[in-house]
Amino acid sequence: MTDKRFVIRVYALILNERNEVLLSDEYVLDTLMTKFPGGGLEFGEGTIDCLKREALEEFGQPIEIISHFYTTDFFQKALFYENAQLISVYYTARFTDAIRFRVSDKLYDFPEKVNGSQSFRWKAIKNLTPDDLTFPIDKKVAEMLKRKRS
Repeated sequence: MTDKRFVIRVYALILNERNEVLLSDEYVLDTLMTKFPGGGLEFGEGTIDCLKREALEEFGQPIEIISHFYTTDFFQKALFYENAQLISVYYTARFTDAIRFRVSDKLYDFPEKVNGSQSFRWKAIKNLTPDDLTFPIDKKVAEMLKRKRS
């Protein structure tokens, strides 16, 4: 019998005053991906603590959680793990201070494609489509966000 497990990921929908959402372009596990900022829940963490930790790691600055937006409500096999089901939790959030990290206007704007490369860009919610994101749950969230905010 093979053990089955859950992989829990927590993401931030960070919106600005121009009704844009922050996207993260990354090269991880030899894969180019565009997703919402965030990452994996570690044992002993709550989802909000996870997201605050991820924000410090990715942006180098804190975020404030505004509200829960969505939690996966369908089966999604984890892409990078065998025998695992992915559960993703999304919160709306905002920066507590002015942004102190680089934001680009180009897709995958990092100097070289090495594992761990990451860049950020804003995308107008009115122009956001599921095709802008790599993963199935993010695609659903993009549609939901567009319906609620545009």
